[in-house]
Amino acid sequence: MRAVLFPGQGSQYVGMGSDFYKKYDSVKSIFETVDKTLGFSLSSVVLEGPETELKLTRNTQPAIMMVGVSIFDILNKEFGLNLNNSKFFAGHSLGEYTALVCSGALSVEDAAYLLHERGKSMQEAVPEGQGSMIAVLGMKINEIEQEISLLPKDEVCEIANDNSNSQIVVSGKKKAIEKLRENLKKKEKKEYFYQLALHFIAH
Repeated sequence: MRAVLFPGQGSQYVGMGSDFYKKYDSVKSIFETVDKTLGFSLSSVVLEGPETELKLTRNTQPAIMMVGVSIFDILNKEFGLNLNNSKFFAGHSLGEYTALVCSGALSVEDAAYLLHERGKSMQEAVPEGQGSMIAVLGMKINEIEQEISLLPKDEVCEIANDNSNSQIVVSGKKKAIEKLRENLKKKEKKEYFYQLALHFIAH
């Protein structure tokens, strides 16, 4: 039994997929299809930057899908992995759209349009520079809820994703997230690890 899992936002970087793009015409075709659908050159943003443009959620989401579909296509056609016969296709957040495309349930064009609109809506939900996220590692959800309860009540801070027993994502106002981060740093216990996630709304 084989399953294919696709990444979500935060895995992007300028130049991603460039090796495939330079070598395979099929990848160029996928990039061109997305560019035509969106009405601008997302390919240039992905391959050349600037990073600030790629980090804009409206660009990040279709960009990761575009590269994911391209890699999936090459692994099938050039490496003979026959991933189309996988029993499960899944993804983290926007990765679900990549999974839908690669499983044949959604076209690249529809996914590009939907993710661009989804990204714009998410971006417009919070004024620039005010939203933030943090992935907290090694803490249980009830422990994080306790930490959140100690924060100022006038700043929004909520659990956004319960990814696993050892990774919880918290989102909210930037000031609240920074305060939470500071509080976690003060705890001199090995089980309290954290990493600042991409401020996907803040950019």
